[in-house]
Amino acid sequence: MFYVSVAASAQAESYATAVLQTLDKVTARVSTIDVPVGGAVRFGTLVIRVRHCEKRPPEEPPESTAFIEISEQQPGEQAVRTFTGWMFASSPALNALEHPVYDVWVLDCKDKITE
Repeated sequence: MFYVSVAASAQAESYATAVLQTLDKVTARVSTIDVPVGGAVRFGTLVIRVRHCEKRPPEEPPESTAFIEISEQQPGEQAVRTFTGWMFASSPALNALEHPVYDVWVLDCKDKITE
């Protein structure tokens, strides 16, 4: 006889704000910025848009993920998309922005969305 045991897994919960950490490699300036989901912020020549931010519930292994779009806009030029995808707080190098001057990674999600 063969039994299959399936553990109930809680789904990640949606949050209204992504907490990102940024690094300007030229000045060595590290900043923490809050970006509302659906909103955008400017960091140097980058425009960072957060489309979704979610975090696992406390009873699950910790993980915050965010779907982010990053464009670079030089003065007087059209914006050029440099990154689109999911970033993971536990593995910042897994899906990272590749840019010669800036680094951006997810730290956390906050302001839980309750329905």
